[in-house]
Amino acid sequence: MTQQVSGSPLLKPFFLRTPVRVVNPLRQRRHTLPASEFRNLTPRDAVSVFEIEREAFVSVSGECPLTLDEVLNFVGQCPELSLGWFEEGQLVAFIIGTGWDKERLSQEAMTRHVPDTPTVHIHVLSVHRHCRQQGKGSILLWRYLQYLSCMPGLCRALLICEDFLVPFYVKAGFKEKGTSAISICNMQFQEMEFTLGGQAFARRNSGC
Repeated sequence: MTQQVSGSPLLKPFFLRTPVRVVNPLRQRRHTLPASEFRNLTPRDAVSVFEIEREAFVSVSGECPLTLDEVLNFVGQCPELSLGWFEEGQLVAFIIGTGWDKERLSQEAMTRHVPDTPTVHIHVLSVHRHCRQQGKGSILLWRYLQYLSCMPGLCRALLICEDFLVPFYVKAGFKEKGTSAISICNMQFQEMEFTLGGQAFARRNSGC
């Protein structure tokens, strides 16, 4: 109830309001994706994998190393032999490998995974077109080889590549094994071998 104060007008009633809590935006919990993440691929990544692969290889050789069905098959059978690089949730580079049980790679190795073997066949290393010439290919390969070296029972990694890529893989620590028996679209390849547990290349950056 208000009162009349001598010499003063009638005071209006007022009410205290609950103060509004102001939250510092910098202290709010952020629900954002990791800026950079390396993890094994899953079948849910298959479409992104195939799109990057298709753009990278079809214009050069006219054929992808792996079809979409093969990508789904391999990341389903042996996801632990794959590695993807994600930036803010988007795939920017990847490697897919499978198990192999012979000294050299053959045509059969292109479509087959042999479990519980000491050899990894690296089928494909590919980088998104917007992320090339940034060293991502060499960084991802370095991480992948270090990752494989920590897996019990694995002794070596094999791959095939065109002649112009031989220096890139030699720099990564691979050694030449000679001309591959595998032929794709009448293209010839060199077979390369990396001994796991050995010294991976120290310099991770290249133009790949």
